[in-house]
Amino acid sequence: MDPWRLVPFVGMHLGCLGVLWTGISGFAVALAVLMYVARMFFITAFYHRYFSHRAFESSRPLRFLFAVLGCTAGQRGPLWWASHHRQHHIHSDTELDPHSPQTDTFWFSHVLWFLTRDAFSIRWGQIGDLRKIRELVWLERVDWLPLVAFAVLCFFLGEWAAAAYPEWQTNGWQALVWGFFISTTVLYHATYTINSLAHRFGKRR
Repeated sequence: MDPWRLVPFVGMHLGCLGVLWTGISGFAVALAVLMYVARMFFITAFYHRYFSHRAFESSRPLRFLFAVLGCTAGQRGPLWWASHHRQHHIHSDTELDPHSPQTDTFWFSHVLWFLTRDAFSIRWGQIGDLRKIRELVWLERVDWLPLVAFAVLCFFLGEWAAAAYPEWQTNGWQALVWGFFISTTVLYHATYTINSLAHRFGKRR
């Protein structure tokens, strides 16, 4: 297991404990739900349908925007995501599948697989159509920047709400905990269940 991947992953979960200090408000919960839904769409539409399966076309600026928005989900960059997903589809539920509960444990397919050193690298052979796009290669090196920017956005949305609508009883720290830490952690596990639960109990069409 790679500790450099484990630390931020565990840190995201520990950040949820901040709710013990910041409390809860209607604004905070609404922000968490909104950010969850938005970023689940980014992962599904952009990382999955566009970059992994090339299900639709777009312009070059839009493609880069798709990539940046996908990075806010905290699931690394589009090249890494697409390369492992394509590997999964080609070798689904075999020994070459990077995250199959049929060939490994449930928890390995759910979270442990991407914390290993083997999973850290991009599978360049699977993304010959994407590896030549310079802005995507650059973004892959700084895929954490959109995630940090997203966290800052959540904080300042909370500060704005506190100043504009004090009756909402919220603040920047509360918005950060709910909109960023809790929303992202729930998003993580909702996405991971597709690798684990869906392949344990689901049916192939």
